[in-house]
Amino acid sequence: MGTSLISNFRFRILAWFLLPATIGVSPVCAWWNNQWTVRKPIVLDTSVTGAAIDEPIGPAPTLLRLSDANFRFDLARPDGSDLRFVAEDDKTLLAYHIEKYDALLHEALVWVRVPDLKPSAKTNFWLYYGNPDTAVAKADDPKGTYDETTQLVYHFSEHGQFPYDFSGHSNTAQNAGAPDDAGMIGTGLLLDGKTAVTVPPEPAWAEGATVTWSAWIKFVALQPNAVIFGRRASGKAVFVAVDNGVAFVQVASAGGTLRSTGGAPLPAGKWVHLAFVATGGKFTLYADGAPYGTLSASLPALDASPIIGGNSYGSAGFVGSIDELEMSAVARSAGFIKWAAVSQGPDNTKAINVGPDGQRSNWLSALKGGYVGIIIGSLTVDGWVVIGILAIMSAVSWTVMIKKAVYLNSVSRGNTEFLQHWRQIAGDLSVLEGDDNDHARTMGGRLAVSRKGKAVPPLYRIYHLGIEEIRMRVASDSQGGSNALSARSIQAIRAVLDGGMVRETQRLNSQMVLLTIAISGGPFLGLLGTVIGVMITFAAVAAAGDVNVNAIAPGIAAALAATVAGLAVAIPSLFGYNYLLTQVKSMTSDMHVFIDEFVTRLAEFYSEPVA
Repeated sequence: MGTSLISNFRFRILAWFLLPATIGVSPVCAWWNNQWTVRKPIVLDTSVTGAAIDEPIGPAPTLLRLSDANFRFDLARPDGSDLRFVAEDDKTLLAYHIEKYDALLHEALVWVRVPDLKPSAKTNFWLYYGNPDTAVAKADDPKGTYDETTQLVYHFSEHGQFPYDFSGHSNTAQNAGAPDDAGMIGTGLLLDGKTAVTVPPEPAWAEGATVTWSAWIKFVALQPNAVIFGRRASGKAVFVAVDNGVAFVQVASAGGTLRSTGGAPLPAGKWVHLAFVATGGKFTLYADGAPYGTLSASLPALDASPIIGGNSYGSAGFVGSIDELEMSAVARSAGFIKWAAVSQGPDNTKAINVGPDGQRSNWLSALKGGYVGIIIGSLTVDGWVVIGILAIMSAVSWTVMIKKAVYLNSVSRGNTEFLQHWRQIAGDLSVLEGDDNDHARTMGGRLAVSRKGKAVPPLYRIYHLGIEEIRMRVASDSQGGSNALSARSIQAIRAVLDGGMVRETQRLNSQMVLLTIAISGGPFLGLLGTVIGVMITFAAVAAAGDVNVNAIAPGIAAALAATVAGLAVAIPSLFGYNYLLTQVKSMTSDMHVFIDEFVTRLAEFYSEPVA
């Protein structure tokens, strides 16, 4: 929860600076493609809370079972042609193919290639669907779903047709088998112990070759030496079979016949994932992803057609069902085999979590998932520190500009109002006469004594200073009952008014220094962040020894974000400062003019009598 809040806060800080730069530029979509209206997150969990796999896995074809519980078939195309799978970066398309899609019964089986499935971790990607365009084409890529070492993949989803090879190597079976509609994954192959399904002889196995074989099996009753899969030629053979429930691998060669050690009997009437890996002079047999038996023997050279089921080898044929047969020319890891057993099993909800639907994103998440998201993900600690400081500077400068603009506008209106009343009495200052001080201070009642909620204009304050000085000077300079001011008193009054103008000018310019700091300091602080970020990026590249654009570009882009942030602080502050400075200069000029006029009127009205 805390990490999410920090991440969102970081993103909003950066978006505050980078949003203006995105206006007028081609939009960056967090959504992989806006033609798709719905997406849902897929989480593959190999940690202890999920499949609990700590061995390496690597690229792995992964089965997704879609149903009403986790998928809205009414929002997708009737044939599933709008299904798309996108990596966590929301850009990279993942290869997939559909084994089954039934929009009527709301069932779908989809195989997705995960490029790099990590052990003891969570791997995320996106499922997109909901494209209303009827012209959208299927993007099925069976060959791309598997790697080049995969030589054979039978889903047995055909009815009355030869089992099709989805690996892309065109090893389609040479005859059809009986379908089992209650297969482990959709439709399986039903074996009666007599009828076999023949697999093409290619690829041939060389002496000591590396092979991985796997399939889901279910036998209905215990049988002695029932062959599930075998290959035999010129006195050499390899069999996968069960003997009264105990699975084994048997190898026949010039050196004799060897059988793997057996584990506990497998249960009848239950699907079991069976696999063997032949490499380095050793066979390792797995049941439901766990080691089951071993055999010290090398794979013999065989170029005959493999047989699925049947009694072609003089042994009993397997009676039961088989599904999802795969064969590869590489030694699959124990983690890979366990992932296949767990993720394809009936209870795979811990290993594969299909999240809720999400609608098309708003502009904020669009920025986050696009170029800005790349920049955010590449920012270093020093970059966040600089951007955080600049965010504070930006907030301060905007606060100063807004408050100062409101204040100066209020002062300007007050000065305008004051000057209107001043012009009415400027020709005759008799309102300044008399013993009533408030009468003089308000220009004979023309000015409001209180300005609650409004800024007191500088001219108002300067006028009050002048009134106080006049009353004091007149009282001391009066001779023979005449109200006259000496030249020295008028000069003193002017000095007082000039001092008041200085203080009012200081008041008008208060906090303007914060804007000058933002103008001059923002770009330099941003440049500092950029330089440090570039240094860190090149140091990391040098340490990794990986010199390519993809390694350098994100770090450089993130480093430049600090400069953008500095300019985003300085540019608005520069414009605001110049506007406010013009307003202050205009009011300062008004004060100069008023003081000159006020002193001139005083000299005329309170002139000394002629002797």
